[in-house]
Amino acid sequence: MANDVYDKLFHEKLQNGLKIKLHVGCGDNYFDGWINIDSDTNRKLDINLDLRQNLPFEDNSIDYIYNEHFLEHLTVEEGQRVIKEFMRVLKPEGVLRIAMPDLEISIAEYLNPNWKENPSLKKWGLDFIQTKAELINIAFRWWEHKWLYDGEELERRLREAGCVNIVRCNLRESLHKDLNNLETRDESTLIMEVIK
Repeated sequence: MANDVYDKLFHEKLQNGLKIKLHVGCGDNYFDGWINIDSDTNRKLDINLDLRQNLPFEDNSIDYIYNEHFLEHLTVEEGQRVIKEFMRVLKPEGVLRIAMPDLEISIAEYLNPNWKENPSLKKWGLDFIQTKAELINIAFRWWEHKWLYDGEELERRLREAGCVNIVRCNLRESLHKDLNNLETRDESTLIMEVIK
C-alpha cells in the first residue's frame, strides 16, 4: 500500500515540477507540500510506515528529507541504518536536515545551580522535578529516548553512516530555501544538514 501512495504522491509532484520533500517522523506536524511519514494511524499522514524499515522510494529520487526530534528515539544501530536509507533515496546534491535536542544543553542545565528557574520546566509541565538527577534522567529516559546526541556525537554517527558534507545550522535557518523555518520546537538546538 505504501508503494501505491508513494507512486501517486511522487508522480503528482514530478508532473507539477515540484521538489520531492520527505518529512519523516512527522508526528502531529503535517507539512503541506511535503510527503509526511510516520508510524501512527491516529495522525494525519501521507504514508504510514515504520521508519526503521526501507523507504518505498527509488535511489536518488528525493530532493529534501527533514526530521525533528526523531533520531534520538532510535538505537544507534537503527539510527545509522535510517541515515544510510535517507542517503540512498536522496538525489545527488539533495539535503538531509536533522533537528533534535542537544545533550550538551541538557548537561549544562544539570550543571546550572539555578536549574529550577529554567522556563522550559514549566512550559513542558516538568516543574515538579525535585533534583538535578531527576532532571537528567528524564532527559535520557522519557519520551522513549534511546540515544541522545551532542554535536560531536551526531557528526561522528553521520560520518560512520557514510555522510561527508555535514554542516551545523541554526534554528530555522538554512542556505536551502525549502529548509528554512521548519523547526516547530525551540528545543531543537542541535541541527545539522548533510548534502549528498
